[in-house]
Amino acid sequence: MDNFGITRKAPRKEELNIAPMMDMIFILLIFFIVTTSFTRETGLDISKPQAASAKELPKENILIGVTREGVIHIQESQVALTQLKSILTRLTSENPDRQVIIVADRGAAVATLVDIMDECNKAQVRKVSLASERE
Repeated sequence: MDNFGITRKAPRKEELNIAPMMDMIFILLIFFIVTTSFTRETGLDISKPQAASAKELPKENILIGVTREGVIHIQESQVALTQLKSILTRLTSENPDRQVIIVADRGAAVATLVDIMDECNKAQVRKVSLASERE
């Protein structure tokens, strides 16, 4: 059988190299792990007031966010003022020394902050602080 002088090459074995794909998966995994550790605040975009005596507090705190409109958020969920006491009681039952930090917008009403502090007292929270930024 004459092939008219044409030589045939053996078919090449195709393979799929998954090393670059695995590199991308690990890079994405690291990205998501790092970014989730930075977003553990209140889930709100709040403009904090400034204070010269502001200091860093431990990370195991209960964060309560208050918007300019007076909307209350805890653990990235919107809650009513009437629900706050039961939520705080549940969160502090495991560790009574957990501190509550109220992250209020600069334009939030003082009456809302007083109401939140009152609910913290009813839930027998030992330490309540207001979040601020250093000047």
